[in-house]
Amino acid sequence: MASGASYILIPMEPLYQDEIASPFGTVRFLFQDDGSLAEIHLPGCGCPEETPLIRRRPAGAPTKAELKRWLKQALVGGAEAFPGRWQLPGNTPFMKEIYRRVAAIPAGQALSYGEVAAAAGRPKAARAVGSAMSKNPLPILIPCHRVIGSDGSLTGFGGGLALKERMLVAEGWQPALKAESV
Repeated sequence: MASGASYILIPMEPLYQDEIASPFGTVRFLFQDDGSLAEIHLPGCGCPEETPLIRRRPAGAPTKAELKRWLKQALVGGAEAFPGRWQLPGNTPFMKEIYRRVAAIPAGQALSYGEVAAAAGRPKAARAVGSAMSKNPLPILIPCHRVIGSDGSLTGFGGGLALKERMLVAEGWQPALKAESV
């Protein structure tokens, strides 16, 4: 999420948190009391550090070992499904469609904000895509780091542009690689 970004309202406050070390820094996974994933916080995202928590892992939440295994694969473009429950965020059908399209961008590739907007059926809505990316509560699952400027430049990323580039390169991205429409 972009620093200072507004957060998408979720039905319940996240109550349980796991912190997993990664090559990019600590990644925080926040879960609701029913065990479903609420948010993922990347290093440097400007996300709140204090979160109301319960001490026990909710039933249905993945174990720390499962999260570590998934994160290790996901950060290099692995295709393994997330080991727990989560829902596509977004409070409008268009926002959900944006997130669905971004989730389909293959590892090692990128689309521009305009290309995502066009794929979602609103070709002039590149700014709306940028707004949705800044509010994305589930980076990595919805890989907003794979959305770039129309000229191929790296733009806007809550963890900073250096982290965005490191994540893309770890997946095999090269600036000349553009994703096919999703």
